[in-house]
Amino acid sequence: MPTRGDHQILRAREGIALVLRAGQRLRITNTHGGQVVDTWALARADPSEYLSMEHTRTSLGKLVPAVGDHLYSSRRRALLTLVEDTSPGAHDTLIAACDPERYRLLGAEGYHASCAENFQRALSRHGIDAPRLPAPLNLFMHVRWDEGGRLEFLASPALAGDYVTLEALIDVTVALSACPMDLNPINAGGPHDVELEILGAA
Repeated sequence: MPTRGDHQILRAREGIALVLRAGQRLRITNTHGGQVVDTWALARADPSEYLSMEHTRTSLGKLVPAVGDHLYSSRRRALLTLVEDTSPGAHDTLIAACDPERYRLLGAEGYHASCAENFQRALSRHGIDAPRLPAPLNLFMHVRWDEGGRLEFLASPALAGDYVTLEALIDVTVALSACPMDLNPINAGGPHDVELEILGAA
């Protein structure tokens, strides 16, 4: 079993970046249920190598990762493994992180927190100037698609206490955003805080 480690609260609408050494695990708990968590990872040795949803989909041959699947980088290298998932398994690899323009187009007036800004700020606290904004792994996000290719944004089915655990295969910086979206239904009744825990090697 992994050893217990650092426990933190990721506040609703905010972001954080954490360092994971190879073999360490990060448990992301949907404390109140229904909260989407945008997730990125960058290689510590070279942050220009990042967790890539397009390369992950190609390597897995599917749209949604499941327990036992590796998550791949922009250089087709496995960075993380999804080792536990107690949620219904609704995770999204298609949708871009929300940003100020997304909220403007949805009718928001004035400033609105966004995952894009959370990503940049969280990494800047670690001295990382991210050259681009990769598409995130949207944990607990339920996007349904039909045979015609149309997408529907649905409320997250994650229940209070559901969690996902990711294991680092190399040293990485993981960035997380408790998605601030409140203009469509993806965060069921949210946004809400989530709990984070770094676990030692298994």
